[in-house]
Parts: sequence; C-alpha cells; structure tokens
Amino acid sequence: MARGKLPIFERFAADGRLLGYQVKIRRVGYPTVSQQFDKLAAAEKFAVATLREMDEGKFEDRREVDRTTLEEAIDRYLDEVASKRKRPDDAAQKARIWKASPLAKKAISKVRAADLAQHRDERLAAGKSGNTVRLDLGFLSHVFTVAIKEWNWPIDNPVARLTMPKVAPGRERRLEALDGEGMTEEHWLLAECDRSPSPWLANIVRLALATGMRRGEILGLKWAQIDLDRKTAHLVAGATKTNKSRTVPLSSAAIAVLRGLPRSYDGKVFPIGWSGFGNTFARACKRAGIDGLTFHDLRHEATSRLFEKGLAIQEVAAITGHQSLQMLKRYTHLRAEDLAKKLG
Repeated sequence: MARGKLPIFERFAADGRLLGYQVKIRRVGYPTVSQQFDKLAAAEKFAVATLREMDEGKFEDRREVDRTTLEEAIDRYLDEVASKRKRPDDAAQKARIWKASPLAKKAISKVRAADLAQHRDERLAAGKSGNTVRLDLGFLSHVFTVAIKEWNWPIDNPVARLTMPKVAPGRERRLEALDGEGMTEEHWLLAECDRSPSPWLANIVRLALATGMRRGEILGLKWAQIDLDRKTAHLVAGATKTNKSRTVPLSSAAIAVLRGLPRSYDGKVFPIGWSGFGNTFARACKRAGIDGLTFHDLRHEATSRLFEKGLAIQEVAAITGHQSLQMLKRYTHLRAEDLAKKLG
C-alpha cells in the first residue's frame, strides 16, 4: 500500500516478511518511474526528488543510461564515432583495455571518479607509463562526452573529476655510436633492416630519417602525393596528426629512396599494414642489439639533424609539421659537442 502522499509501496514476501519498498510514479507526459529500495528513508528521498524534478520540468528519463553498461556504451562509440576516424584501430585498442575491466559490466550512469581512480592506480602499479594511462582515460572521457552531447544521456563525466597521472619528460633518445670505429646504431639498424624479409622496412626507415615524417604519414603516402621533379611530398589534412595539410621538401637522400621503389597497384608508396610494420621494426632493432628505440625516435633524430644543419625554427616546423616551439623542444636535443664546434 502507498505510504502517505508519496507513491511508496511496501513489498512483502509470501510469508508476510517485509522485503523493502517500491517507488512507483505515474504522471501524464512522463514515463513510469519504478525503483526498489531496502530502506524507507532512501525510497522517500528518491520519490521527493523525482516529483520535484517533474514539477519543475527538470526530470530526465534515465532508463536507457541505467540499463546500458559501460561496455555497451563503448561498443556504440566505436561503431558511431571511432569507425569514422582516420585511425579506428587506436580507439579499438584502448576500448579493449576498458572492456577487460570489471567496470565494463557496470551501468555507465554508475561509474564514479573513485572507480576510475582505482583503475588508474592499478594500471600505474602494473608498470604502465603515466602517458599511457592518460591516453586510456582520455579515450573514456570522450566516450562520456559523446554520450552527454550527442546521445543526450543525463550523466556527468567522471573522468573530468579525476587527477591525471604525471607524464614523464619528453624522450631524448637519439641514434648513438656503438664503438670507437665510427660504427653507429644507424649503421647496424639499417643493416638489419636490409636483411629483413620485408622489402619495405629499410626504405621506410631511411625515408623517416631523411624527412622526419611520422609513421602514419609515411605508411599513408601515395604516389599521387609525390612530385619527384619538384622534390616534394604533399600530405593531405586527413593524413596528418594535426589534421592540417603540409608539403614536405625531399632531400636528395629521400629522392634516392623513392626513385628506387617499385610502384604498387593500389597507388600506395609502401603497401604494408600498421601492426605488421611495427612488429618488423621491433625485430630488426632486437637483431641489431639496439635497446629502447621506437620508430617515433627516428622523427626525433631527423628533427635534431635539421637543426644541426642550421635551419631556422620556422623552417624546421614547416618540414616536420610541429605546431609550436614547445613541441619542437620535446623532440629536439642538440648534441653539446656539435654546438661547441659552431662556437669555435
């Protein structure tokens, strides 16, 4: 039976035991609201708050968000948002991390900042870098943002209330000498790349060192974008990280690489996939005995070499596509001995 003026009903077992309380609100123009509680005080609080929202025209239907799990929301995000992006595989990789979490089965409306803080701390304790965890949380934050703005779900974004982990300083990894006879990591790396079963690996590495282009920019290159006579490669907006087009000048070393390549039927300069290339590069580094080198470090190396050749900041930025001096500083570390030579 209802208790007083509030639509709260007692729930009894077959033997007459009181099981709890049910709030059931029916109003014209609104969906039926029904929810069960163990304690009367909680039922009264919910009923009063819901009726007030209806009276003030602020009521929001929460049925969909309360029955949609975080995993289901992520799947919808992948299908409707990430699938239309330049690199959907990146989102899919981050999605797998969250879908493997116990939070995946929780209603998205019930995910709290405290839950995410625990997830963050567990990932950091497992040895994941601060930047990796930040990117994982950034992905989830965008899922919530899309749900709020585009799906009109009455939830907030718990990631926004979270303290993000600190990011380590920018990498300073450069190709170094391995012995006193002039042999360098570059020599051994290229030697192993030349021995690789992949016919593309060595030329991709050489082009990266000659241009400072990102992995995605190189692997996405098409012959239609390259003008060997003018010595340029035009990168369209959708193929760059910054989503801005730029034209990269090609040095004689870059031109030599491109002139030596066969033409593929699909028009791509390097007909190789992202994951396949990453594994092939890692194996070449291992065979060469080179530790701690990522492909992105080659962009760092190429950018530093441009400065060492005496190019101005604006010239380097035009080639590499960096958006600010601060961003260039993260990738550019000039050797002190080279600067000493310039000083005389």
